[in-house]
Amino acid sequence: MSYFNKPISRINNYWPYLIKPFVKQWRKLPLLDRWLLGELIPPLLFAISAFTVVSLSVGVMFDLVRQIVESGLPFNIAIQVFLLRIPGFLVLSFPMAMLMATLLAYSRLSSNSELKALRSLGVSTKRMIAPAMALALLITSITFIFNNSIVPISNRNSEYILQNSLGKAISNQIGEDIIFSRKGRIDGLKDEKKRKSLTHLFYAGKIDKNKISKLTLLDFSKKGYTQMIVANKALWNESKGIWDFIDGMMLTLSPTGNTTTTKFQSYSYPLGTGPIKIGSIPKDANDMTVSEALKAEQLYLKSGNIKEARRMRVRIQEKFTLPMACIVFGLIGSTLGAKPSTTTSRSQGFGVSVFLILIYYVLSFSFSSLGVSGALTPFFAAWTPVFLSLAGGAFLLKKAS
Repeated sequence: MSYFNKPISRINNYWPYLIKPFVKQWRKLPLLDRWLLGELIPPLLFAISAFTVVSLSVGVMFDLVRQIVESGLPFNIAIQVFLLRIPGFLVLSFPMAMLMATLLAYSRLSSNSELKALRSLGVSTKRMIAPAMALALLITSITFIFNNSIVPISNRNSEYILQNSLGKAISNQIGEDIIFSRKGRIDGLKDEKKRKSLTHLFYAGKIDKNKISKLTLLDFSKKGYTQMIVANKALWNESKGIWDFIDGMMLTLSPTGNTTTTKFQSYSYPLGTGPIKIGSIPKDANDMTVSEALKAEQLYLKSGNIKEARRMRVRIQEKFTLPMACIVFGLIGSTLGAKPSTTTSRSQGFGVSVFLILIYYVLSFSFSSLGVSGALTPFFAAWTPVFLSLAGGAFLLKKAS
């Protein structure tokens, strides 16, 4: 018994020193802020729990139960996958919880005439919602850290564990249906016309580390000639820096219209490592950090895939706008709740929160699609819903004042 109690007693000894700085900073806050934060934090924790449980049930739990029953997924693996998916859903829950918590807390204070008492003492609405905005700023920072540092790792690990357990070959460098293009100078053109244009167009059925399966390559690098190479597989030769195409066929179309067909068992080709890099990019931008997304954008630009590069630029901006939703919802929820004579029950607060969240995310998805299609710049596609919502929150604040 003494063996097990020893570490606990050490923690108990250090505990006052761990929390002492936080208690000291907390006591420095004005009494009004401490009181309002005390009213905000319990409903915030409740809302984070509620939204996370609901979204996990719909997004993960039902699928894992189906995998256990139909595919024989071990229960302990399902628990691991479930725990690793929690950060991804926490990130989605933080903004929604911020809206519900501020709406419920300020609505309850308003219905109890406590906000009316504060107004009679000369406390403005802006001052009353200041603790909510400070809390929203803190949750915004936590959301960004989770979304950029924790969620990509946990999502990739959960997918790796799940696929490995189901017996599917998977690695961190695997991609399917990869299209790669390369631009360069075309041989045979006059010097003044030697500008960069499309020289290679490449398709791979699957890329797994240094191996390509089912590839097709179109070569336009020589003026007037079109060469098509089809091979069952290709292996990356690290020492020579070339690809060894295995078991394939080469078709050459000359400027005069003649065609030459050659079958080969092995054929070396200098294509570079571009296909490997493109194949290693995760399909979902949520599985990338900001720095990884920036690298992916550069790879797409180098390969000439402008649409994917534009989509990646939109996703990079959304890495910042997703956390900003906490401030947007904190402003809207607190100003709606702080309106005089506002009474909202917990169920009504949940309903209003879901309605406002639906409007915001429909707006976000619509503008995001416009950004990916090129109708809007990535910056405006990602930030316009935030600016519009902040303007709406400012209008509500003016009305509540």
